[in-house]
Amino acid sequence: MATTNDLKNGLVLNLEGQLWTVTAFQHVKPGKGGAFVRTTLKHVLTGKVVDKTFNAGTKVETATVDRRNMTYLYKEGQDFVFMDGDTYDQITVPAEVVGDNANYMLENTEVQVAVHENEPLYVELPTSVELLVQHTDPGLQGDRSTGGTKPATLETGAEIQVPLFLSTGEKIKVDTRDGRYLGRVSS
Repeated sequence: MATTNDLKNGLVLNLEGQLWTVTAFQHVKPGKGGAFVRTTLKHVLTGKVVDKTFNAGTKVETATVDRRNMTYLYKEGQDFVFMDGDTYDQITVPAEVVGDNANYMLENTEVQVAVHENEPLYVELPTSVELLVQHTDPGLQGDRSTGGTKPATLETGAEIQVPLFLSTGEKIKVDTRDGRYLGRVSS
């Protein structure tokens, strides 16, 4: 338990069984009436953002969310197996927790796994990863300067849009947040 005076960015609160991260807070002392704390909270699992106001000194329940650096080892059925680099403990994370991140994860990718009471909450990838273009149609002569795009299948199986000049077998940098092509990687 903590009081509203202990609120700080990044603190995880347990409100009615739901986990919320404090992304912004402001202590307000109006001329009349009691002081209060205005907060912006982000739901840990869904990413939904809400504004919530607490009276000053109110007790709030905090939750311990452990963010660990882990390595993605392999896929087992629908689940993904990760290993903690410090303790060599392995945890299995269900596919629904990994979500779309699976599109940008190769074996041995370093990620952060957030865990609350031994329950994995989410997997956070680096903002960009380097992946090989498994297949893309060849660009037509004269298409180099139009700035158009074409679909490409990456080595993870994900399909993204890439510039027309790219060819199969090239290594590219991809933004893991929205699947955007960021550039070529020189070998």
